Amino acid sequence: MSEQTRFTTALATFDSAVRALPGDRLGSHTPCAGWDVRALLNHVVGEDRWAVELLAGRSIADVGDSLDGDLLGEDPFAAWAAASAAAAAAVEAAGPDAVVGGPTPVAEYLRQLAADHLVHAWDLATAAGVNLRLDTGLVAAVAEWFAPVEETYRSYGMVAPRPPLARDAEPQARLLAMFGRSEALATVERFQAAFDAAFDDKDVDAVMACMTGDCVFESTAPPDGERHAGAGAVRAAWEKFFAGTTVEHRIVAEERFDAGDRVAVRWRYEWPGGHVRGVDLFVVRGGLVAEKLAYVKG
Repeated sequence: MSEQTRFTTALATFDSAVRALPGDRLGSHTPCAGWDVRALLNHVVGEDRWAVELLAGRSIADVGDSLDGDLLGEDPFAAWAAASAAAAAAVEAAGPDAVVGGPTPVAEYLRQLAADHLVHAWDLATAAGVNLRLDTGLVAAVAEWFAPVEETYRSYGMVAPRPPLARDAEPQARLLAMFGRSEALATVERFQAAFDAAFDDKDVDAVMACMTGDCVFESTAPPDGERHAGAGAVRAAWEKFFAGTTVEHRIVAEERFDAGDRVAVRWRYEWPGGHVRGVDLFVVRGGLVAEKLAYVKG
């Protein structure tokens, strides 16, 4: 995979995430700590506008602070479309021996841009509640490039600490962990958001979209819970459960613990006149919930 192909593939991945983003999600939090969707989009738009300038031969000093601040204006999606199109054209026109910002070869610069667009595409999709599966070839290429420099990036605070990771984790989960992201934790957060919405809408499809085909759910029914294995059985269990709820019933996640492909969640289930506390133990596989084992305080 050439550096230009790597970049254009990552650019297209981010673009697809933008196009799938509902307009009311600009304020939603993302897995990139401290950034909501608008801030993340503004960052990537800024990167692409910087790329146009640097690939045209301008220096960092030439650009100065002209690309600081809000670059999205009143139409963030139009700002992205313009910036990404300009960046794609600039990359296509760049010579293989060019340097950017002084000493950086254009090939290395494009590797950096590809990595940032790819990881932030996952951030954006996750904020939108989408389980984005990244291009496997691009995942491998970015991981190979980033491995020797990962700890250098981390020492400068450019990526967060690695979260726990299962030994048999898939390549995408490993890449995200290199950049300080937890696919397992993001999956559970997405599942809980779908579950919360299902209380109001009784939308079992939204919950099942977060689970694998061979999923397992163990309920809290006494004395030892009821086990439901397979998508059909789990779906039937959710349908029965939601049939007995109203908008006044709700589950509030109080705390989450991430441990590789497993996530533990402390929760409080509330209904008119009472509540109970419990714990869910999740197993995540391929960005989907494979097991949800529920326990309550006796």
